[in-house]
Amino acid sequence: MVKICCIGAGYVGGPTMAVIALKCPSIEVAVVDISVTRIAAWNSDQLPIYEPGLEDVVKQCRGRNLFFSTDVEEHVSEADIIFVSVNTPTKTRGLGAGKAADLTYWESAARMIADVSKSNKIVVEKSTVPVKTAEAIEKILTHNSKGINYQILSNPEFLAEGTAIEDLFNPDRVLIGGRETPEGRKAVQALKEVYANWVPEDRIITTNLWSAELSKLAANAFLAQRISSVNAISALCEATGANVAEVAFAVGKDTRIGPKFLNASVGFGGSCFQKDILNLVYICECNGLPEVANYWKQVIKINDYQKSRFVTRVVSSMFNTIAGKKIAVLGFAFKKDTGDTRETPAIDVCKGLLGDKAKISIYDPQVTEDQIQRDLAMNKFDWDHPLHLQPMSPTAVKEVSVTWDAYEATRGAHGVCILTEWDEFRKLDYAKIYENMQKPAFVFDGRNVVDPEKLREIGFIVYSIGKPLDPWLKDMPAVAA
Repeated sequence: MVKICCIGAGYVGGPTMAVIALKCPSIEVAVVDISVTRIAAWNSDQLPIYEPGLEDVVKQCRGRNLFFSTDVEEHVSEADIIFVSVNTPTKTRGLGAGKAADLTYWESAARMIADVSKSNKIVVEKSTVPVKTAEAIEKILTHNSKGINYQILSNPEFLAEGTAIEDLFNPDRVLIGGRETPEGRKAVQALKEVYANWVPEDRIITTNLWSAELSKLAANAFLAQRISSVNAISALCEATGANVAEVAFAVGKDTRIGPKFLNASVGFGGSCFQKDILNLVYICECNGLPEVANYWKQVIKINDYQKSRFVTRVVSSMFNTIAGKKIAVLGFAFKKDTGDTRETPAIDVCKGLLGDKAKISIYDPQVTEDQIQRDLAMNKFDWDHPLHLQPMSPTAVKEVSVTWDAYEATRGAHGVCILTEWDEFRKLDYAKIYENMQKPAFVFDGRNVVDPEKLREIGFIVYSIGKPLDPWLKDMPAVAA
């Protein structure tokens, strides 16, 4: 029986291993993590992450051929294939701070594998890692090998949160990179056979190690670039009276471009886009390619600009002051159908509003108050480091309340900011919300989920990103003077 062990029980490791266990009943799959609370949650009825369809898959396999454990070393020593899915945060200090990936957790995982292994292993990079990580890991393993043979493979994940289970069931492609040696090819084949249990052969792509590592960074950079492109156009649409939804629809009809990822918004978030682009920038700089580095930097700059532009719109629309005013924030997760708040635009928007002394009331159907308070108290990039290294002073954010109901959040508010495209926000009774708000009542739609005309009929002053401006907003400055 083939045994698989995955180090890291997060957003990638948990769902990926659950689906492998479901699709490969003859393989024993163990997911290990040093976090006792996280493993306990995976073994409970309340999983540590929210992902549509995940609970069902876990319940079918857990205890049969899927196990969650804190006994890291035992499972690693017994496994034939080890997936490493640990955090690769952006460095906050030292060489490459703010850009380079911090490989501390990866390196300690590799050293632990070398310490406990008694048989040959295939070690699979599952985390997003900078190009050439495999080479570093290989060196650690071979220099500590004690006669054991290790093959390193790169098998990047291409999951989208909110649709991760569907993406795993029916992937666009599975990418496996390995060494172009007989042993390397054999290892690639072994992993290919796992995926071939349910993925059509023509969708399993094999490359060399570096191509696989770089493909992941490049894919995320291209996706983020599309969002920044349409967001850049959204600013021009507002200035000229064009409608970004109509422009994006027309552009997306070109089959060379396609319609996906052309929704204008308050900005992109999530654990990968910014981190991977910064990584790409750093690799380009290290390889003497400053022009390429600057090109990709611009994608992040436009994203930051979009968030600050949104805050400026809010403040300038409301008589240039929001001090002491209640602003309701609907949605805190970085996208719908996930409770993930990593790099969510809501953090920067809320910090911007708090910086102008607003009182904020937040509602999100999947994000807890603890998480929101922690995110708002945290420094940039700290979210990807272990909890015990993160600040634990939620009291720092006194002007923030978190409610479990959209109507409660908006009661008595001067303005509403929609920052996540949860389906329920499309169906709210906005007439009821209007009645209970201060007048004039403002809606700032950062996700284009509401119909601005319908809301204007109710009496709202509406700002929708990239849509023709409400007459009220025409004379207001679009950017801070």
